[in-house]
Amino acid sequence: EHATRHGKLYQLFERGFDKLLAGYKRGLDVVMKHQFATLMVFLATLAATVVLFVVIPKGFFPQQDTGFIFGNAQAAQDSSFESMNRRMVQFADIVRQDPDVTGIGMFGNSSQFNTGNFFIALKPKDQGRKAGADEIIARLRPKLAKVEGASLLMQAGQDINVGGRLARTQYQYTLTDADLDELNEWAPKLQARFAQLHGLTDVASDLQNSAPSASLTIDRDRAASFGISPALIDSTIYDAIGQRQVSQFFTQINSYHVVLEVTPALQEDASLFSKLYITAPATGKQVPLSTFVSVDTTKTGYLSISHQSQFPAVTLSFNLAPGVSLGEAVDAINKAQADMGLPQALSGSFQGTAQAFKDSLSSQPYLIAAALVAVYIVLGLLYESFIHPLTILSTLPSAGVGALLILMAGGYDLTVIALIGIILLIGIVKKNGIMMVDFALTAEREQGMKPEEAIYRACLLRFRPIMMTTMCALLSGLPLMLGHGAGSELRRPLGFAMVGGLVLSQALTLFTTPVIYLYLDRVHYWYEKKSEARKKRQKARSIQADGTDTDRSLPVVTDDAGH
Repeated sequence: EHATRHGKLYQLFERGFDKLLAGYKRGLDVVMKHQFATLMVFLATLAATVVLFVVIPKGFFPQQDTGFIFGNAQAAQDSSFESMNRRMVQFADIVRQDPDVTGIGMFGNSSQFNTGNFFIALKPKDQGRKAGADEIIARLRPKLAKVEGASLLMQAGQDINVGGRLARTQYQYTLTDADLDELNEWAPKLQARFAQLHGLTDVASDLQNSAPSASLTIDRDRAASFGISPALIDSTIYDAIGQRQVSQFFTQINSYHVVLEVTPALQEDASLFSKLYITAPATGKQVPLSTFVSVDTTKTGYLSISHQSQFPAVTLSFNLAPGVSLGEAVDAINKAQADMGLPQALSGSFQGTAQAFKDSLSSQPYLIAAALVAVYIVLGLLYESFIHPLTILSTLPSAGVGALLILMAGGYDLTVIALIGIILLIGIVKKNGIMMVDFALTAEREQGMKPEEAIYRACLLRFRPIMMTTMCALLSGLPLMLGHGAGSELRRPLGFAMVGGLVLSQALTLFTTPVIYLYLDRVHYWYEKKSEARKKRQKARSIQADGTDTDRSLPVVTDDAGH
């Protein structure tokens, strides 16, 4: 036989591992001598997990930098298409001057001339861009505010958008009321209150109820005296300002629409109606429109009325200030609404991403509890015990503390992605306890070892596979944790939760698990002893009762003498 020879790298790792194992053995000896103190450390870890879960800022999905920014421009409600176009060009010129912007696209709204949308492409990060999308938005905001008569609100593009509701900014809160006047009264008040809240920026509303309007009243009798019908009046006004297409001609390379309208300069105010004439069918003469039409320009009207669940609705939208979580914003909005004392008929609710966040937040504790119950049931069936699955589950609090601490240290909220990482930890971390408990139980049952000796040997002999599996999982989480590509912010909390949870759980569970095993084994022994004593007492009472009944049922035998 030839002895297996290993290289220098293997020998280097072996020497390092031997030193690590020797250090672990010394630490394990100390822990086994101070079991109560170790138990207190475990209980403190359990309490810290609960506290950190309560205090950590809550979010839905991490804010990403995908290299795109979406913007929505809005001007006064009396803005024409031409004036809005000029303002959008001004916005575009300002945005193009930013060194991190590589391209911009914009288009107007066919139904509302006072709004427009922007798509802004940013320079890729690998080409030298240092600022994030939110930082670029923040430095553009004061420059864009200098454009008079319009505002441009922006938000970073996200890979995941929940709710599908379009708004000027990222999160939405909708007010509904059967009374339209009451809704119009309270929506601006609530918008002003939102703008004062710490953590909310770019507060906007889709309420557009103050557009200048011209109300035309026809004197039908007077118009009929000229033989003029309301339909003819409507057609004449549409010819003047409706941009009616009357023809189309073609060239070799293009086609052109012929549009009928009065001179654009005459369309700027309501005096146009006093300058229009209609040919009277009865006489063939030109009759001024003002002869039988009166115009009222003192009233305002709606550009649009939104509805939700068949009720009139106004949606308030907002972005989050840097360092503010969605959970904090939701709490602030709920408190502000309660303090204002809204009418009973007026109801408010979050929509889109904000509503999905509230739904997920309410289900998080149940999700974690369901995962723990499922693991407990499977382990209970595996070990045919109600006690030792708790030993394995005792490894989880340290993982939770590690994950939550590193998330808070990195400035991340507890989002859906981070929660996925914590759920993964439940499966990864409990394998440390499984390796120890399984080996210890086998040693007790097959070799007759005492619990102290069995768990001590299990810790030392399973130290290598525990370290190997933990390092594999930890190293697989590092690319997620350290990634810096486009949209990597979505995956990074998953890596942080995995790495932080594995590091702290590895450092603690190697020492707390054997102590928890021994304490629970003592509880199990005490319970079995008590159960056995109770069974003996019940059996004794049963035998005594049977004996008494037997004595009472014995027949009395007498001889002839009466004895």
